[in-house]
Amino acid sequence: MIHTELHAAGIDDSRLRESYRYCRRLNAEHGRTYFLATRLLTPSQRPAVHALYGFARYADDILDDMDDEASPAEREQRLDRLSAKFFTGTADESEPVLAAVLHTVHTYRIPLDLFGDFLTSMRMDLTITDYPDRAALNRYMRGSAAVIGLEMLPILGTVGAAGEAAPYAEALGQAFQLTNFLRDVDEDLERNRVYLPADELAAFDVDRDVLTWCHQHHQTDPKVRRALSAQHDVARTVYREARKGIALLAPESRPCVATAFTLYSEILDRIEAIDFAVFSQRASVSLGRRLRVFSSGLIRAHRARGYGAA
Repeated sequence: MIHTELHAAGIDDSRLRESYRYCRRLNAEHGRTYFLATRLLTPSQRPAVHALYGFARYADDILDDMDDEASPAEREQRLDRLSAKFFTGTADESEPVLAAVLHTVHTYRIPLDLFGDFLTSMRMDLTITDYPDRAALNRYMRGSAAVIGLEMLPILGTVGAAGEAAPYAEALGQAFQLTNFLRDVDEDLERNRVYLPADELAAFDVDRDVLTWCHQHHQTDPKVRRALSAQHDVARTVYREARKGIALLAPESRPCVATAFTLYSEILDRIEAIDFAVFSQRASVSLGRRLRVFSSGLIRAHRARGYGAA
């Protein structure tokens, strides 16, 4: 399948093809929902999406790989090397994602400042462990989530001016990340981070110490449950805004984004269904449900490409 995708995208250089394959493997291994949704794009679109995901995942792993015993200073040096090579267009084998992402950036004319914003947020993870309010968290999410949606727009295509779809693309990236913040609050505490606004938690008498107690005892304190429910409501509001942008995308791209939207919003549903017991279990959508949503999207994707309902 990967050979078909690379051929459809006009990627023939052997070294470049290997970089795209590497990015695709990262997506398949770490981004189950995203990877499933990309199967609904045209073959020529998929390698570029894998390249963007691969670059983001690769940078994130430099910071967060729990099996890597590198010090914070060493992680910062690695991120700086990746950044320098990206912005100088140096695609060597020491950074296997770079050839693919640089080729994608050039092919689709994706603005470089989006990647600058992304790397700025990645650097924040080296030193910032808490966010005092929503504004501070949004500054982090600008680079870690919103720009990902903007990077995708040239690949997905739009029916009108890209600028009209841009706010909704940003909102979708934020909605997905807000879902991650709720689902992974326990895991993030392992890394000494809390991605929930401190002032909004404080309204429910929740602070880091209370969250740490929940983490240590694998329980969700009632006041933490109420605080997480309020964060859940915020995420739902962002999803409602993001949904408006799907109709602004090119028809052949809508099934992919709609599928990702549905599956990720259902992770939010699962968090609520388990009564916010995120310190003792991981909210997820079953494989059967993922396949049913994918199958429905596949029919829409075939219709969008003029294949009928085969």
